[in-house]
Amino acid sequence: MKKIIVALLVIFTVFIISGCSQKKIAQPLDPSSLSGRADKKTGDMEGISVTDAKKDYASESITEKQLSKIEPSDMKSYIRELQTKIKDIYFDFDSYDIRDDARPVLKEVASILTKNKDIKVIIEGHADEKGTNEYNLGLGDRRANSAKEHLISLGIPSARINTISYGEEKPLCSEQTDECWAKNRRAHFVLIEGR
Repeated sequence: MKKIIVALLVIFTVFIISGCSQKKIAQPLDPSSLSGRADKKTGDMEGISVTDAKKDYASESITEKQLSKIEPSDMKSYIRELQTKIKDIYFDFDSYDIRDDARPVLKEVASILTKNKDIKVIIEGHADEKGTNEYNLGLGDRRANSAKEHLISLGIPSARINTISYGEEKPLCSEQTDECWAKNRRAHFVLIEGR
């Protein structure tokens, strides 16, 4: 009986090992394998970007599906970097007309979206606390859509632009002054991955 169990275990082990040997397993990146671009003594990657290293590494040992699992964190980091370049645009009291000082900001958003086809934008519309909640939600919506229409006029497809209104619910400033209320009459741009 023991001999039969041992024989079955041996056969099972051989079967498992032979099945595993056909799978390609990603190996750790060896800097010296990147076409001699790494310093042999220190292993430093002089003159090579992380993107180049990924491309070389991907072509050697991992599949496209595995690479797509790596990229989201890089994409999120890239989006965060782009996000810092975009400012809010502001509106006059009880208005959703695009002001002249908002046009360069909208042009910058359009430029980012044109250069990065895998990125979308959410435009958040905001209002000050004057008026009812319902009115301010509607005003925030009109402000977000006004910014969206301007981006569309700059060549951005509407499918890459979403809008949401927060009305007076997410103020930047909570003091009871005209200067503070003016900061809350805005549209805020949030970049997201759009795959």
